[in-house]
Amino acid sequence: MSVTIGDASTPVLVLNAIHHGALGLSRSLGRLGVKVYNQAPFRSVPVFYSKYSRGNFVWNQDAVGEDRTVEFLLSIGRRLSRMALLIPTCDVTAALVADHDEILRQYFIFPEQQPAIVHALCSKKGMYHLAKKHGIATPETIFPESRSEVLRFLESAQFPIVLKTVKNTMGTTMPRGIKIIVNDEQKLLALYDQFEDPAHPNLMLQEYIPGDDGKNWMFNGYFDQKSNCLVAFTGKKIRQFPAYAGVTSLGVCVRDATVEDVTKKFMKAIGYRGVVDMEYRFDERDQKYKIYDVNPRIGATFRLFVEDQGMDVARALYLDMTGQPVPPGRMREGRKWIVEDLDVVCSLRYAWDDRLGLKEWARSLRGIEESALFACDDMVPVGARMIHNIRKLFMPPIKKAPRVEPQLTETEESMRAPGEKHDGCEYTRCADGCQAPNQGDSAV
Repeated sequence: MSVTIGDASTPVLVLNAIHHGALGLSRSLGRLGVKVYNQAPFRSVPVFYSKYSRGNFVWNQDAVGEDRTVEFLLSIGRRLSRMALLIPTCDVTAALVADHDEILRQYFIFPEQQPAIVHALCSKKGMYHLAKKHGIATPETIFPESRSEVLRFLESAQFPIVLKTVKNTMGTTMPRGIKIIVNDEQKLLALYDQFEDPAHPNLMLQEYIPGDDGKNWMFNGYFDQKSNCLVAFTGKKIRQFPAYAGVTSLGVCVRDATVEDVTKKFMKAIGYRGVVDMEYRFDERDQKYKIYDVNPRIGATFRLFVEDQGMDVARALYLDMTGQPVPPGRMREGRKWIVEDLDVVCSLRYAWDDRLGLKEWARSLRGIEESALFACDDMVPVGARMIHNIRKLFMPPIKKAPRVEPQLTETEESMRAPGEKHDGCEYTRCADGCQAPNQGDSAV
């Protein structure tokens, strides 16, 4: 038996659809008849080339800030045929939706979240203190506010140490998602000086838990409005990109009752609602699973986790938010999922470090059931990604001014409400047949 959606009339808008998770989301819901629209800051994202993306919006929220981004989302809501499910795919958009809950609910539905909880989970510092408060094991961490604090820490520090960004912030000039394993004092100070903004401290130094990638565990789940877990998945990273400290490039579903129970306890205690993507690392020194990352939104790896009848967290979210039951199921243990291009690159690094042989690599690929980019019924995105990677490898970067004006590649006539005033049309193609001046620069 496979999962079905009895009423697929509620459209979906995916925010900041830059990674392969957005492509998986569009395919997962699109194959069940849901109309999925995607917003991203640039046109080269894989999902813009998917047949399951019914409309593509180009909007750079970092360049224009929260207020204009909210106005832009409201303009989309006015053009949709009915209330849409809003799905953020990064910490910045998750926080934006929580902060502007009331105004966005004019046109969108989404889980009701406490802004303070969302902001705490989006911040490594907030997450660390929440975990400590509720008795959840987590690596020891400091959050220095000056170089002198780093120097004092180094007097007794044990390497390696993990250098991370505390929080991703809209409009920041700091690279997002910094996560670097550092092996000596000189390198740590150099990286701190390079990335830290003394006026707005945003770096942390975390205890390194020894062990290979097999010690990295993941949890994906969906919690309803009463913080009850309707679907839960656990799994392990086999490889990650960048190697040793990055996102999952090859993962496998493996049930771990401890990870599941700890997560349910934590989320219930803080009153969390919606999709959550979490990471743990098993510390053999004290035999504890230690939480080190909580994403209060759907993660890029979510399609690794699928139940026997096809349920994933995106489908559970859709069903619950549209008032439809979420049927019970069993996680498919042993299911593997891969991000093709990322795994090739990180495999070469592991091989270079004599940590991955040819036979071991070949064995690791057995049992892969799904790829992040390739799909027999949706071939264009993987081709577009290949072209993008080749150009990035062999051609110098083209410097362009950031594009901040909204655009839409229209693929469906019902996108604009009938009779709506048409002054200042923001579409590259619209239902009335008009064309914006930049139609030739379409995303698709």
